[in-house]
Amino acid sequence: AALSRRYVLCEVISEDPRCRQCIEDRAVGLAVREAIGRVHGDYGLACCSISFTVKYLNAYTGTVLLRCRKDFYRLLCSALPFVRQLEGRAQRYPCSLNTLHVGGTIRTCQKFLIQYNRRQLMMLLQNCTNEEERRCIQKSLLSCSLTEEQSQSGDEEDDDGIE
Repeated sequence: AALSRRYVLCEVISEDPRCRQCIEDRAVGLAVREAIGRVHGDYGLACCSISFTVKYLNAYTGTVLLRCRKDFYRLLCSALPFVRQLEGRAQRYPCSLNTLHVGGTIRTCQKFLIQYNRRQLMMLLQNCTNEEERRCIQKSLLSCSLTEEQSQSGDEEDDDGIE
């Protein structure tokens, strides 16, 4: 069997609207590694660096999917609250990472994200002020579905998601 991995779904939270522009794989990866090093030292960083990668990133929604070895995902998760900023274009933007879900496959994280987005949109729908806003959000709600276009990278079903 392939190495057991965990996928950690996070959202980037920042007061600075310009922060979204600098969200890129490299910046997120560096910020997370730096936080792991600060919290767990060289040993923790070495453990977490094995197969650690930023698998998916959506700068518009601030959604980030991190991958690491199953043995060390707790080390990774415990360091995420210590991410304080992202660097991009020689600028530093204060931000934090909020862990939304930890899953055994990319697919379980996708399913969780769809449900999460649907709930967020429902809350927005309840706070709508006009009909145009309401129509836009309803359209977004209808587009929340999982399409069958899977990645060809081979790590879709790394393990069955059971601890």
